[in-house]
Amino acid sequence: MELKDIKIKRNVLLNPGPATTTDSVKLAQVVPDICPREKEFAGLMKGLRSDLLKVAHAPQDQYTTVLFCGSGTVNLDICINSLVPDGKKILVVNNGAYNTRAVEICRMYHIPHIDLKSSIFEQPDLNVVERTLQENPDVAVVYCCHHETGTGVLNPISEIGALAHKYGAIFVTDTTSSLGMIPVDVIKDNIDFCMASAQKGLMAMAGLSFIIGRTDIIKASKNYPTRSYYCNLYLQYEYFEKTGEMHFTPPVQTVYATIQALKEYFEVGEEAKFARHRRVYEAIRKGVKELGFETVIDPRIESGLVVSVKYPDNPNWDFDKVHDYCYERGFTIYPGKISTANTFRLCALGTIDVKDIEDFFVVLSNALDFYNIRLK
Repeated sequence: MELKDIKIKRNVLLNPGPATTTDSVKLAQVVPDICPREKEFAGLMKGLRSDLLKVAHAPQDQYTTVLFCGSGTVNLDICINSLVPDGKKILVVNNGAYNTRAVEICRMYHIPHIDLKSSIFEQPDLNVVERTLQENPDVAVVYCCHHETGTGVLNPISEIGALAHKYGAIFVTDTTSSLGMIPVDVIKDNIDFCMASAQKGLMAMAGLSFIIGRTDIIKASKNYPTRSYYCNLYLQYEYFEKTGEMHFTPPVQTVYATIQALKEYFEVGEEAKFARHRRVYEAIRKGVKELGFETVIDPRIESGLVVSVKYPDNPNWDFDKVHDYCYERGFTIYPGKISTANTFRLCALGTIDVKDIEDFFVVLSNALDFYNIRLK
C-alpha cells in the first residue's frame, strides 16, 4: 500500500485552531528519520523561513523569520520578554482574551507595562491609544492582537502601528489567527513584528511557531535585559544565522508538514484562499441566522473568521451535549472566551468550504431537535 492509498477520517474543525488539514499535509510527516542537525534538514528550514516571509509580504532585506517549538503563546512570551529595552515599558492595547494574555506575560516577567483595557465587544479607541502614548514617552513597544479570536473582533493594527511609530515605539502584533487567512502586509500595516503558528492559517500541524520581524531590531535586542534562556529571540536568531539550525531540537515532522502546507498555500494562491475563508464565514453567519441563534459582535468589525454565538435562552440547552452530538458526527465546535456572556464559536479556519458548513448546520439542527431545544 502506498501513502496516497491510506484513508484518513476527515473531521471538520470549527474550533479556532488547530484547523482541518489536507491528507497530503498529514502524510508529509511520514518521512525517513533524520537528525535535525544534518545539513539537509537545515536547508529545509532555510527555505521554510524564506517562504514564511512571503506570506507576510515581508522584504527579505529588512525582515527575518525565527522558528520556535511551541504553540502560539510561545511567540507572545518571546516577543514580550525579548523586545523591551531596560528602563522602557510596553503598552498593551487590550480588548480581549489574547491581549490579556500578553498582560499576564508582562506581569510574570515583571516588565513595566500599561494595560490599556477597553470593551471586548468593540475595537480599541485610537484617540485613547494616541493620548496614552503622548502621556507615556517611555513606551518602547506597543502590542495588540490583530484578531481577537475569543470574540472575532478584528483590530485596526495598521492605525495602531502608525501611532506607535509616530511616538518612537515599535509595533508588535499577534497574527496567529489571521496570517494566511486575511490580508497581512508588514509594510502597509506598519508591523515591526508579527507572529503565528503552523496549525492555523497555514493549515499544518501544531508544534511549530514563528516570529517575523525586523532584523535590525532583533540585533539591537542583544543588549536588552535577558529574561529567558529558551525563549530569547536574539539567541535563536543568532543560532539560525550561524548554523542554519534551531538552538534546541525542532519538531521535525511538523516542519515537513509545514513545508507541504506552504507548497499548497502558494499553489492555491492567497486571493483564492482568502475568498474561501470569507465564503465559509458568510455561510456560518447565514446558518446561524436561519436556525435562530443570536451573535454578540457587530459584523462590521468582525474578522470574517470567527462568529461568537450566544447560548440560547432555553432550559434544554446544554453545550456539552450539543458538542458531543456534533463531534460524534465529525464536527467540532468550541466554547467562547467572553467572561460576561455564555457563547460558543464557529470558525472559518482550515481546509473547509461551504458544503462542510451546510452539512454542519444539518447536524446542528438535528441536535437541537434531538434535545428539544427551540430557538424560534
